[in-house]
Amino acid sequence: MKRIYSVLVENRSGVLCKVAGLFSRRCFNIDSLAVGETDDPTVSCMTIVSSGDKRTIEQIEKQLNKKLDVIKVKTFDDTACISRELMLIKVRYNKGTRRDIMEICDILKADIVDMSKTQMMIQICDIPDKISLLLSMLQSISIVEVARTGTLALSKCQD
Repeated sequence: MKRIYSVLVENRSGVLCKVAGLFSRRCFNIDSLAVGETDDPTVSCMTIVSSGDKRTIEQIEKQLNKKLDVIKVKTFDDTACISRELMLIKVRYNKGTRRDIMEICDILKADIVDMSKTQMMIQICDIPDKISLLLSMLQSISIVEVARTGTLALSKCQD
């Protein structure tokens, strides 16, 4: 069972360490972590993806709410939010593989953002499953380097 936690915290040094320590001490795994300042410079938003059984998921939320630096905790499942992840991937290509890479990018709506005679860099911003699909489709081609952000999520719009 996977859960996304959107945690508003005070934007101060040491807060990330405290939250990560909470997971570490209790042997909870962090699948993904993204942190950034909100529209208020005194508040940051941590988007944490973690997995476990129902009891673990509930414990994580309770423990996060106990932290003094935590302002608010929201939890999402995949149906209650819109989530995105960004990936940059550098691949080596030749004349035989160039067209294949371009077709894969076209199908998955990824962009080629940089290119040299032997390498190209691809950017994709999409749901984590589509990011993983692009990675698996490019496995047969020579992947040079990969950089991925953590998942970002917001609850769906409501009237």
